[in-house]
Amino acid sequence: MNATHSTRSDARSWLVKHPAEWRQIGIVTVYLALLFTMVLVPAFRTLPSLALACALSFLNTVVIHNHLHLGIFRSHALNLAWRCVLSFGALYPASANIPSHNLVHHHFDDDGQPDWAAPERVGFRWHLLNLLHFPNVAGPHTFNGVTRWGALSGREDFRRQYTREMVFAFGLTGALLLVDFWATLFFVLIPQLYGARCILRINLIQHDGCDTASDYNHSRNFVGRLFNWVMCNNGYHTIHHNRPGVHWSELAREHEREVVARIDPKLDERSMLAYLLRTFVLHLRRPASPVDARRAHESNAAPSSLASRAERRMEVEAELGVTR
Repeated sequence: MNATHSTRSDARSWLVKHPAEWRQIGIVTVYLALLFTMVLVPAFRTLPSLALACALSFLNTVVIHNHLHLGIFRSHALNLAWRCVLSFGALYPASANIPSHNLVHHHFDDDGQPDWAAPERVGFRWHLLNLLHFPNVAGPHTFNGVTRWGALSGREDFRRQYTREMVFAFGLTGALLLVDFWATLFFVLIPQLYGARCILRINLIQHDGCDTASDYNHSRNFVGRLFNWVMCNNGYHTIHHNRPGVHWSELAREHEREVVARIDPKLDERSMLAYLLRTFVLHLRRPASPVDARRAHESNAAPSSLASRAERRMEVEAELGVTR
């Protein structure tokens, strides 16, 4: 039976590194098919179709996140081409995630400077305004940082790929504007921008009120099973930060094994919707962060084998072939 199971797994994963990747490929395929259908078939230009496209656009950015950590395909060339496809879905170069997310955000700094998408970059008293306005602040900081990082010597491969993704994303969107300007404006551009802005808001949702100096209480997790099936386990954010080389399909198990005993239980939320309603709608002010209590909870837990943050960053840089 084990041999049969192994054979089936190999058959399903000859193109991809892990059989679970077909879920991500399916999400993106349905999303892009819906965009093109709304442009080419007027009967599909409805509000429900637009709402679905916006939701799938956000999931497309989730796939960007996962793909830039662990490439989906066995072929390096196919992984680079897939980045171009994903870039069209979000209307920004997917490779921007390498400096902004994999290097800076995962370690909460840019060589001593604040994270480009740190929650502290917004400070309205009415917390809902922080959520709404966050992409307007974090977006420019992020892309300015990506531009500076890409301009450094030794980044030629990054710049070439970044340019390919930008040309493909904006070129294909421009071609669709020529086919039908108004349909593309409302039924392609709006979903593209929605997903890109929502993935920035996730930084605020997952880290606001947490202790980014901590090894385990730096992130908020959303542990609902259905939510994580749809989100490809992106609700398990603490373990992903600490072990970015772990495949997304294994994050739930690793969260239980390593994180649960060391994290403040209040940072494990069952429902993102309930958290959003409680935090941003039912309360006007930004919640206080009980940092001292969280540090005490972590210090009382059993020691872990987690490497230092500096060592983890060096490991990621080595994997990406990054030179300082």
